[in-house]
Amino acid sequence: MTTGQAASALECSIPTVKKLMSTGVVPGVLDKGRQVFPLAALQQLAARPAADLTALGASEVAVLRVSAPARVEEPEREWIGFGTDLDQDQLLAALSGWWRCDPARVAAGGVLPVTVAGFVVAVLTGLDEWESDGAVGTTARFRFPAARLAGYLTDLTTPANAADPTGADDARLAELLLGTRLPSVSSGPIAYVPTRPTTNATDEEE
Repeated sequence: MTTGQAASALECSIPTVKKLMSTGVVPGVLDKGRQVFPLAALQQLAARPAADLTALGASEVAVLRVSAPARVEEPEREWIGFGTDLDQDQLLAALSGWWRCDPARVAAGGVLPVTVAGFVVAVLTGLDEWESDGAVGTTARFRFPAARLAGYLTDLTTPANAADPTGADDARLAELLLGTRLPSVSSGPIAYVPTRPTTNATDEEE
């Protein structure tokens, strides 16, 4: 399938499909010359269920929306973003900061699903502590130094947790969220999604 056909089937934009392909989480994609999305993978993703956020205890959950890995020169990490070429330690460092957000609001949700193109590819927990970069107001960025990588995927078509969470609650949250569809809207990397349906919800596909 072409990227345009894949975008239509997944109800998203072509750039969003290309973002998903670039992470390596969909096996069999071709990106030499003409980009091709495997039909079998597309059918599996199009049928993927929505995340059941009603099982979470909070009234809303923060969602971290990322792209493929990009190199950075920072003391705590070499990469930001999500990609199957990163190991577990690199992923945790890449996903745990620095983000513009309300850290208390993120922590209140108890879990931070990480999405690419509206699919949950990783799950962070351990969000009760945070550090600021020292900036003031809306430009401030935050990191969660005690965050744990409760789960992540290397293959979105057959979602299995590639991490080995030590706690039962982390394992439960990863099983609940990994591989599901979790659309969100935000002008930045962090979105806030209500966990209970409302009549005037405005969240849409990325």
